[in-house]
Amino acid sequence: MENLDKLIYELIKLENETPWLELKHNNYTPNMIGEDISALANSAALYEKSYAYMIWGIHDKTHEIIGTNDNLQSIKKGDQELENWLRSLLSKNADFEFHTTTIENKKVGILIIGRATNHTVSFQKTDYIRIGSYTKKLQEFPSLQSQLWDRIRNSKFEERFAKQDLDFSEALNYLDYSAYFDIIGLPIPTDINSVLHYMMEEGIICKQDNGLFSITNMGALLLSKRLSEFPKLSRKAVRVVQYQDNSRLNMLKEDTGSKGYIVGFEGLIHFIKALVPTQELIKESLREEIAAYPILAIREAVANALIHQDFSVSGTGPTIEIFSNRIEITNSGTPLIDIKRIIDNPPKSRNEKLAALMRRLKICEELGTGWDKIVLTCEMQQLPAPKIDLYENSTKVTLYTEIPFSQISSEDKVWACYLHACIKFVQGEQITNSSLRNRFGLKPSSSGSISRLIKETIEQKLIKPLDPDTAPKHMKYIPFWA
Repeated sequence: MENLDKLIYELIKLENETPWLELKHNNYTPNMIGEDISALANSAALYEKSYAYMIWGIHDKTHEIIGTNDNLQSIKKGDQELENWLRSLLSKNADFEFHTTTIENKKVGILIIGRATNHTVSFQKTDYIRIGSYTKKLQEFPSLQSQLWDRIRNSKFEERFAKQDLDFSEALNYLDYSAYFDIIGLPIPTDINSVLHYMMEEGIICKQDNGLFSITNMGALLLSKRLSEFPKLSRKAVRVVQYQDNSRLNMLKEDTGSKGYIVGFEGLIHFIKALVPTQELIKESLREEIAAYPILAIREAVANALIHQDFSVSGTGPTIEIFSNRIEITNSGTPLIDIKRIIDNPPKSRNEKLAALMRRLKICEELGTGWDKIVLTCEMQQLPAPKIDLYENSTKVTLYTEIPFSQISSEDKVWACYLHACIKFVQGEQITNSSLRNRFGLKPSSSGSISRLIKETIEQKLIKPLDPDTAPKHMKYIPFWA
């Protein structure tokens, strides 16, 4: 981390320890560190600080640099590294990192802890708080507990600061603001104050009470020239991995994006497109290369992963894994709507400001039509339906290459039938045996197989007949919620 020495010198200038700063010499008791991470993260939120700190090698009374014996990165709890042990017992929103440096020829360790976001940070399912220079259980202080929850509920990730106390020119140096003006179709203002106006109106840069400026998390995530210059956000960079076949055994390529989402989005899509296999079609004596996946579907799925990720889940960012038969796009967090209503429900994001700005800057579609386009483009290429898998703290969307109907699993066929019904319904139509055959590229002779698929989808209560009294030959179907 850059300027670590400067940060430590600034912190030890404080007269005393604070609820968001603790100084130690050689005490590395694992349980104590876990409780203090919880307490300091919660106190940082309570006192509206972006970070809290534990520093080893500093006298807690005189603030003299006395050095420490151990290295945080090398300490173990049993057979586990300390960091892994702590992360297994802390709540998922705990955000911290260890650093070790040498100051005045003495070893100093520092633990930088992000403030609690979305909910309190707990250790072994217990919340802690700092009372003066002491760590206490939060439940013992009901008034502080209420204040803390008010702070957390009213705090939005996008609005918090990624970098603070900058001159405006310094702030602009971190951002590729020209990309913003290019996308909205305006010439870059020649007057620096006009640039400031736009950046502040969009919530990319904020003016502080002391007259200096801060770059918000939203500004850094979307417009940064180099995400690595924002240590707490660098883990949110997009990671792309290509594998040799259908497993994760042999990795061919790996790349982690260095730019903000808006600045690097088109380059990211071009990079993915270059790794995706293509097939050659001959039309009217002309050869045409067709990507194995609809590029529009990839674009929308990646944009959704960026917009809807849960930033309170630390240590992870959007991941795109390319296999020979599928693409898996994973982001932290789970959708705020039922995935069975992904087609017809209006869009809903936990990151409303970020989502609004990304839509305005044309990274994704307006009005929640992204999933319509993903499903439609996959149907047009007669590919298996895109699949959504939900886990405890993440969502994975899978796009498949062409698979023969006979080799698609029963579960995936039913899901494809249901999504086909949803798409037809929002278009004012209904599915039929014929439309579902066409969706899979099957001949009329396969009508029996399609009838069985429709029956199975009805049994799973995903679709229903439009008119149960219609003759079987003319039967039409709609989603269960229609």
